[in-house]
Amino acid sequence: MAAPLLLVTLSAALSLTVSLLVAGCDPVSVVPVPVLTGLLLLLFWILRRRSGGSERRVCVLVLGDVGRSPRMQYHALSLSRHRYRVTVVGFLDSKPHPSLLNNERITIVPISEVRGVQGGPKLLTYVTKVVLQSLQLLLVLLKMEVQDHILMQNPPGLPAMAVVKFVCFLRRSSFILDWHNYGYTIMALSHGPTHTLVWLAERYERFFGPLADRNLCVTAAMADDLRRNWGVQATTLYDRPASIFRETPLELQHQLFLRLADSYPEFRPQRSSGLKVEHTAFTIRDDDGVKLIPERPALLMSSTSWTEDEDFSVLLSALHEYQGLVRGGASLPSLVCVITGKGPLKDHYRRIISSMSLDHVKICTPWMEAEDYPLLLGSADVGVSLHRSSSGLDLPMKVVDMFGCCLPVCALSFQCLSELVKHEENGLIFRDAQQLTEQLQSLLSDFPTSESKLRSFRRNLRSSRGQSSWDQNWDHNVLPLLKNTTC
Repeated sequence: MAAPLLLVTLSAALSLTVSLLVAGCDPVSVVPVPVLTGLLLLLFWILRRRSGGSERRVCVLVLGDVGRSPRMQYHALSLSRHRYRVTVVGFLDSKPHPSLLNNERITIVPISEVRGVQGGPKLLTYVTKVVLQSLQLLLVLLKMEVQDHILMQNPPGLPAMAVVKFVCFLRRSSFILDWHNYGYTIMALSHGPTHTLVWLAERYERFFGPLADRNLCVTAAMADDLRRNWGVQATTLYDRPASIFRETPLELQHQLFLRLADSYPEFRPQRSSGLKVEHTAFTIRDDDGVKLIPERPALLMSSTSWTEDEDFSVLLSALHEYQGLVRGGASLPSLVCVITGKGPLKDHYRRIISSMSLDHVKICTPWMEAEDYPLLLGSADVGVSLHRSSSGLDLPMKVVDMFGCCLPVCALSFQCLSELVKHEENGLIFRDAQQLTEQLQSLLSDFPTSESKLRSFRRNLRSSRGQSSWDQNWDHNVLPLLKNTTC
């Protein structure tokens, strides 16, 4: 095993050095340069030495929350399906999907987000955080078995890119970089495009990004930009919904709504029927089984990481205008709007929501467990995406999941969105709150008796859902990279 040999060798070298220093001797004068060179070469050989086993190993690295990194979880599951031993390294702020936790070929190595020196200039805090995170990653990667490949998500790529490239060089592993976006453009959302840290982050990303042995990316537009402006040849691997994302049977909808009603009043019956039956705001169980309530509200779903790249004031303004239409007599249903996710701006928007005077629109912001989130998407009537790509080159994973559930979507427009959302075919694209209000009115007019446009979108989504699964897409685009990558 390389890690124990490395630790023994390092301990022996350190003990020898300390002993010589305590004895008052200069280590270099006692141990000749050829011997020191030999020790360094021995360390280098140990680091690059591969175990004699036949197991193929891949490290999937996320310098973020594994539970909120669905694409990297799917990578791990696809690798295990092809008999790789997978080590997933990342934060465990939220629980990964059970299929990952229960897979005997997948090991999760949790790391924690480190903090730099508190107090003093922000630059000092940031620099010390980068240094400490680099040391943590280096230790974790060197302690594990030698990996055939390290598959890393970017962003975040600072400082992981440099550490992974160094470890891959030492251990003859291949470095595969999966570009989800550009880290420096995300940083520019909070710091501004001219900030020194943004400038440094861009230089870092442009230097280390092209050093990967193989590259994946999420859109054809990003692949083109990487080729033209970065000198990087990347394979486009479109996100596809996992098999868990599908339309939810009515019985499961009812069970989910009952569970949610325990914590969220929005899912409780709007008025008591006086009958001793099991019912929610949307469903009722009687002697004939579970049925949808004819006068039910429409269920609108959105999800977010509550960061600067999603302006939820657009949705809140549209909901306020929608409320005005209902009060004005428009033939529209009440709305239950569920916004799921965690993130830094959640409390900010919850305060805004609590200050709004709404009676025909109810908003709740739960955090859904991994197994319940697909069920809720598969129960909804319409989805909304506020994702505005910081680079204009990535696509919202939330829409991919919604499409897996055959859920029509209204999505905020940006540069390459048409690679996923086809306007008037599987959803609608809007540019501002007023246009979103008009689209909700068009989709939900006379709901649920008349859903012609929603039904049409659902039919199109059902027909396209099976055209290319994640597994097929992954086998075609990623598996050849693993077989052909050499270092």
